[in-house]
Amino acid sequence: MSEDAPAAGAARPGGRTARTRAAVLDAVLGELEDAGYGGLTMERVAERSGVHLATLYRRWRNAEGLVADLLAEVGTREVPIPDTGSLEGDLRALAAGIAGLYARPRYRALVEGMVAAAVRSPAAAAALSEVFAGRNRLAGAIVERAAERGEVPPGTDAAAVSAAVGAPFYYRLLIQRGPVDGALAATAAAAACAAARSGVFAPPADQAP
Repeated sequence: MSEDAPAAGAARPGGRTARTRAAVLDAVLGELEDAGYGGLTMERVAERSGVHLATLYRRWRNAEGLVADLLAEVGTREVPIPDTGSLEGDLRALAAGIAGLYARPRYRALVEGMVAAAVRSPAAAAALSEVFAGRNRLAGAIVERAAERGEVPPGTDAAAVSAAVGAPFYYRLLIQRGPVDGALAATAAAAACAAARSGVFAPPADQAP
């Protein structure tokens, strides 16, 4: 695992290549759930997916590359960006989606594995940053709509609001090692909503747009 993995989100052609990738990423997710990141090997993924080991090394290079690609895939499909008509409703729905994802052991194992991979590999670290940056960009629509409705001050930092919703989950998962549940989701959404409405994430008055 000494070589850096290719950046996640590279070209993803369809057909047989897409089916191969889906089989491999499903196998990675299963291995993370069963054995954790410490037990993840290219050989075990090859055996579980039915994809030749040489193909894994050619396309992903190492375990960090596999986990980075998996997190990028999960990050784009598993937690949709809501549009309920209010900031509070959107943040509650977003937090509920995050809670629903990480309440499942295999996705909890994915986050733990990705953080471990990021420590070992600069490419995995870059992939991790890009996944969360992409989620923050998507969630920015929530804050933009809220600003248009007058629920938050102009110029409110959308990424900061999104991070405020997500941060309690990662603290619970990675630091406290505790369960993710609906109570955590409700608290995270309420705190982020209150902070955004009060202007915590807005620029100073002399810098406001």
